[in-house]
Amino acid sequence: MSQAIVTTQKLCKTFSQSGLQQHVLKNLDLEIREGDFTVIMGASGAGKSTLLYALSGMDRPTLGGIRFAGQDISRMNNDQLAVFRRQNCGFVFQQVFLMDSMSVMDNVLACGLLAGGERKAVAARAKALFEQVGLREADWKKFPSQLSGGEAQRAGMVRALINTPKVVFADEPTGALNSASGKAVLDVLTQVHQNGQNVVMVTHDLRSARRGNRILYLKDGVVCGECGLGSYVGGDRTRHDKLTAFLKEMGW
Repeated sequence: MSQAIVTTQKLCKTFSQSGLQQHVLKNLDLEIREGDFTVIMGASGAGKSTLLYALSGMDRPTLGGIRFAGQDISRMNNDQLAVFRRQNCGFVFQQVFLMDSMSVMDNVLACGLLAGGERKAVAARAKALFEQVGLREADWKKFPSQLSGGEAQRAGMVRALINTPKVVFADEPTGALNSASGKAVLDVLTQVHQNGQNVVMVTHDLRSARRGNRILYLKDGVVCGECGLGSYVGGDRTRHDKLTAFLKEMGW
């Protein structure tokens, strides 16, 4: 069994709306293990994104603890969390959230420099990552609004990877893309994982989920099932059938 890089203990998240309490995560104990491409699935409203934001320190739990890379992030203040995220987390969202007043390259450089990187080294890593995700040099100089959806998402992935995070968190990264662009993004995430990076992805898409080696199914704020798929191999029908059978058993 691999060592856990993120663990939760009795994790709870409650939202208040119009005087009513909505319990989204309920006493959740979970381990995210080193070397895994972990996929979180479940019906709409199951708490998938809420869990992702809690694991990454983007949102605070109502109760319970979270240990990430040996540190209790649930006890950190906002400034400490911001520094921790810059040093340990990369984020890929359905919406890219690049700053449109800056070029694509400057978006990435700003992220690396905020984390304390030296400009020359950050720029060299950015160029290597842009080449890895298949963005041409002409695209680096564009503003985000000048890119296609798939290009913008790949630029967002470079930003997510620039600080060599311990975990890349992805929330429905292909949700707004066509099939070709979505496959390109999934190929990059798969390559990132195969190169030794930890990935945690929320998705409702079967094609995306097949890229993971560990599938967690969330229902009513609790992990109610887990499926191991092993290392990703494209075109593996057995992998597809195993995942489909698991999701059917979960009531997906």
